[in-house]
Amino acid sequence: MRSERATPLQVAVVGHTNTGKTSLLRTLTRDARFGEVAPTAATTRQVEGAALVAGDRTLVELYDTPGLEDAGALFDALEAAGGGRHDGPDRIRALLDDAAARRRFDQECRVLEQLLVSDCALYVIDAREPVLGKYQDELAILALCARPILPVLNFVAERQHRAAEWREALARVNLHAVAEFDTVAFSLDVEAGLWRKLATLLDGRGRDLERLVEDRRERAAWQHAAALRAIAELLVDAAGAEQTVRTEDAAAERTGLDLLKKRVAAREQRCVDELLTLYRFDAVRYAALDLPLADGRWAASPFDPALRADTARRTGTGTGAGAAAGAAFDLATGGLSLGAGTVTGALVGGGVGIAWLPGRRLIDRARGQLRLQADDAALLHLAGRQLALVAALEQRGHASTAPVEAGLAELDAPRIAALRGLLARARIRPDHSALNDPGADARSGRARRIERLVEILEPRAD
Repeated sequence: MRSERATPLQVAVVGHTNTGKTSLLRTLTRDARFGEVAPTAATTRQVEGAALVAGDRTLVELYDTPGLEDAGALFDALEAAGGGRHDGPDRIRALLDDAAARRRFDQECRVLEQLLVSDCALYVIDAREPVLGKYQDELAILALCARPILPVLNFVAERQHRAAEWREALARVNLHAVAEFDTVAFSLDVEAGLWRKLATLLDGRGRDLERLVEDRRERAAWQHAAALRAIAELLVDAAGAEQTVRTEDAAAERTGLDLLKKRVAAREQRCVDELLTLYRFDAVRYAALDLPLADGRWAASPFDPALRADTARRTGTGTGAGAAAGAAFDLATGGLSLGAGTVTGALVGGGVGIAWLPGRRLIDRARGQLRLQADDAALLHLAGRQLALVAALEQRGHASTAPVEAGLAELDAPRIAALRGLLARARIRPDHSALNDPGADARSGRARRIERLVEILEPRAD
């Protein structure tokens, strides 16, 4: 192995066909496009590399290798070729120099060739599979390369896994350091455990691998903060968004309502796209029962009466607190708060001053106008499902091909109250909404409101 510690740690990812080697690479690199993943055998035919970087330095180079398919026959060939008990690497090199053997064991030779020039190996195991002789043959052959091997038990999130059986079998061949890492159900702590366990097998690599762990934690914290900010910006824009229509014109009101819905939906879609890009996912299919996102697009509007009713039930919004005050203006409508009257009701329910809104409403009436804005239930619904999407993406491995499963994030009463109060203030500043004013980002006070929203959206530690 290399003594030059300034060079990246080179790790060969090896294992039987279709155990999740490429999937492991996708999750470790946060790259859903790496390699090709399929339920068929021998999907990976060539060695493919990827780098893990912290700061300006590449700390780890990962090499995806073809699947081992015929270890039994290869083991027999090695035994027939003979060789000393303690010259494993030489026996492997002799095999690689044999043209006939290379033709017969093409994939296995590619794996062994990469392992010989690597510092160590991650041996990926489908923990749902029983312990069979072919896997034991693979481990015996890989051991001849004289490189540290860390078995990685994949798919341990599945109910029917056999992790205990595998640990016992691995201990029998003196492989006591074993990592459990599910490439589909991601955990930052579990990933850190994998790197730290690998460090115990390597001399002088602990500092670099710990640096990689810390870099991953810092990046995850940055992503989370950026995600909450994206949601906060969405809420400020949606709360302040307004559509002005002529009064006493039912057709104009319906048209205005539809237009406002489309504007808010487009803004929410922008937020979804930002989150998918931020977490390095694209075309993620959302399969929530009542909030489907197909190919990255929401299929349900936050203004949908059934969804609003559910949100109102969860959060105590909608026709609850403050509705009576708004009703005095007789401007209620299904799905949205219309004009100053119902908005004033929301403000009263949130305990916020309302003096400015009636004045504006009187001016609007004199002009024969009516202002349409989103209500609390719609806005809290936006917040809840975006927070749920963030939580789902943070727990999703980049190897996953299944739809994301999530619903509405649960908001506790203090956060609901704080959100309602702050969003009520955002409603009375339509100039802070980018849906009304392209220059809203430069408006005084918008940044402070967004920062306060980020603080509210962050779950409190128990």
